[in-house]
Amino acid sequence: MLKQSIIGLGYFLRGLKLITAPGVKRYVAIPLTINFTVFGLLIWLLAGQFGTLLSAWLPTLPDWLGWLNWLLWTLFALTTALVIFFSFSILANIIAAPFNSLLAEAVERHLGGLEPPGGEGFLATLRDAPGAILDEARKLLYSILWAIPLLIIFWIPVINLAAPVLWVLFSAWVLALQYADYPMGNHGIKFKQQRQTLRQQRMLSLGFGGMTLLATMTPVFNFLVMPVAVAGATALWCEKFSRKSEV
Repeated sequence: MLKQSIIGLGYFLRGLKLITAPGVKRYVAIPLTINFTVFGLLIWLLAGQFGTLLSAWLPTLPDWLGWLNWLLWTLFALTTALVIFFSFSILANIIAAPFNSLLAEAVERHLGGLEPPGGEGFLATLRDAPGAILDEARKLLYSILWAIPLLIIFWIPVINLAAPVLWVLFSAWVLALQYADYPMGNHGIKFKQQRQTLRQQRMLSLGFGGMTLLATMTPVFNFLVMPVAVAGATALWCEKFSRKSEV
């Protein structure tokens, strides 16, 4: 299980090399610009406001419970950062969805994978943009339906101590689905089948999604996450899932 997680992690790191490959790097500019804009706006909004946000949501405890106040602050800060960065990552992907599909197609072509049917370039991408954005909305709805019960757990005493761990696992799974959708979607594989395919190697998928989540929360590097994750997910699709899904 650990080995599979490490392999999945490695596919994200492999995306760093793939986005500079010949025939691929010209497709990186638009997703990179969108990610830079969205996360730049996020950082600007949070600057100087993070402490105020936490103080408004977290009650003040008496002095003799100071240690618990510190623990809750740490857990709440971590969770808030996860939720915010995860939410903005989804927003960035909704905006960039058509261009991410084009990038996944270029990476698959570079890797010598199965040629996506109907790959017709930039004009086709613009034509199919409404459908791609609609697919992103479906993924967002899926994420919200699962996120609601997880967020409720944060308000249940004792159980809420496990909430950050559950949120990390949930975020890793959703990010794996998010980025695997681009190469799979290029082959006409629908969201339900995508989930079934990734479940076949859950730890591999969680390893990839977990590394993507960590990179999303890493200052400066988070600007590169979108194209890197798309490239890494495409390599993962080509080498681990494509033959199983196309039978």
